[in-house]
Amino acid sequence: MNQLLHIIWDPSIGIQIGNFTLRYYSLMYVIAFSIGFYLMSKIFKKDNEDQKLLDPLFIYMFLAVIIGARLGHVLFYQKELFIEDPLAVFLPFRTKPEFQFTGFSGLASHGAAIGIVISLYFYNKKYLKRNLLWILDRIVIPVAIGGMFVRLGNFFNSEILGKPSDLPWSVLFMQQDVHEYGERVSRHPAQLYEAFGYLILFFSLVFIYFKTNKKKFLGWIFGYFLIILFGIRFIVEFFKEPQGEEYINWFGLNTGQWLSIPFILVGIYILLTSKNRIYITK
Repeated sequence: MNQLLHIIWDPSIGIQIGNFTLRYYSLMYVIAFSIGFYLMSKIFKKDNEDQKLLDPLFIYMFLAVIIGARLGHVLFYQKELFIEDPLAVFLPFRTKPEFQFTGFSGLASHGAAIGIVISLYFYNKKYLKRNLLWILDRIVIPVAIGGMFVRLGNFFNSEILGKPSDLPWSVLFMQQDVHEYGERVSRHPAQLYEAFGYLILFFSLVFIYFKTNKKKFLGWIFGYFLIILFGIRFIVEFFKEPQGEEYINWFGLNTGQWLSIPFILVGIYILLTSKNRIYITK
């Protein structure tokens, strides 16, 4: 394999603030939630919705993403952690084989998606009291751009590595002790592929919501989001290395792809049936 053309990636772990290091991965989450709050403020204003409902929405979303993504990772990719080190499932450190602060790493987007839907069900029941698809059609806009920042965080962390590649934009992740064929190899920047896909999805959602009448069909935007986002995830999985102890490969498809298929099918159903759910604005 030709290793003459590649990008060498060896960033610092974060921004040093006195004795404290703000990790880039954590920073990406802060940026994602900040932008999400701003976007939902604009959306609520456009829909003449009470701005006071944004604070509880932020709390519900934060807990949904962190808990859902973490549980999803452990259930789908690392079940043995429940027995070997149960504290590490929910806390930002591991205790075995020795104590080490890890931060909130090991987060699965499929788990986050399930967590978001569940949390918004309870949020909607308590605060909005309307069809659940109304808030889902809107929350997917900040979720899409948030997904982009999370993948950028993965890139800074040199995790979720791509398969070996000799393309000019392949990346040599210097912080990962990854060797094949007796040498370190450059790899597809799969994190950036996915981040770029989510960025395009975000702009398309903004256009659909603000410039078309699709939001009057409850579920159309949410269904479109599920189809495109998990379609992107399905495709990018072809460029990724296997993840976790629970990795499977059935009929040439891996764990992430099999998990994405139900979301895509649900998205197709919700989108196609949205014409039967007309929302009358205030």
